[in-house]
Amino acid sequence: MRVAVTGGAGFIGSHIVEMLIEQGDDVEVVDNFSTGDPNHVHRQASVVELDVVSKSLEQVFQQFKPEVVIHQAAQVDVPKSLADPLSDGMANVMGTLNVLEAARRSGVRKVVYASSCAVYGEPQSAKISEFHPPEPISLYGASKWLGESYVRLYHRLFQLDYTILRYSNVYGPRQGMKGEGGVVSSFIHNLLAGVPPVIYGDGKQTRDFVYVKDVARANLLAVKWASTQVLNISTGVQTSIETLCDQLISRTDHVLKADYKPARPGDIRHSCLDPFRAEMHLGWEAAYTLAEGLDETIQYARERR
Repeated sequence: MRVAVTGGAGFIGSHIVEMLIEQGDDVEVVDNFSTGDPNHVHRQASVVELDVVSKSLEQVFQQFKPEVVIHQAAQVDVPKSLADPLSDGMANVMGTLNVLEAARRSGVRKVVYASSCAVYGEPQSAKISEFHPPEPISLYGASKWLGESYVRLYHRLFQLDYTILRYSNVYGPRQGMKGEGGVVSSFIHNLLAGVPPVIYGDGKQTRDFVYVKDVARANLLAVKWASTQVLNISTGVQTSIETLCDQLISRTDHVLKADYKPARPGDIRHSCLDPFRAEMHLGWEAAYTLAEGLDETIQYARERR
């Protein structure tokens, strides 16, 4: 199968590309390398350096003729979305619209869209199902929700198939310190450098951390299954930021105490997604425990240092 991956040099996208190639697919990466790393791209993937808002994207798709587009390219930094809303909207809204239009005009069968737990806002229940009303409290969350709306409309108007995957807090090797799971890489970076990790707020806020390899596997399943579905990709397990910090401290060689700073605007207090429908429609569930994922992530960080 021919699959195009936008943001394929990025944190999640590069893992998706590796798995696609390992199963024998023909893969093209579209990335502007603003945050992606060329060294993370599998050598068997073809690469086009291009922003997803570019008018040339349609020509790229026309030449490669992908059957499926996995749309990972995005601006994922919540504070940046507040500081520069236009840039966030351009990348996440106009970029998604351009991907959809290029896909439609190029005969693409399906788009797999990377969305976010940020579309839900403050939860109305302990575990958030896909039927929870979307009430984003950050501009990033709003831009991902609008992207979802365009994806659904392109199916209704033009019969472009889709699966929307709403990620919880993704972490793992190759991650930068921005984005929803960036607290893990930030903590590890500080601890390995002998610097106290920084916790924003009281540390009692909870997140649902899901390992990047599990997320990549969900994308591969979504290429073939779960037509027109919106699915949470998560573990369904809550972990406080304090607990996360304590687990990372116990796994590194430094005994440090966290540095607490004021909470940041746009951060949700508690977030835990219900992954039941992903198991039902994709046959997917998280294979990695938090402990296993953290061990691999720390090992990767140590090797990189």
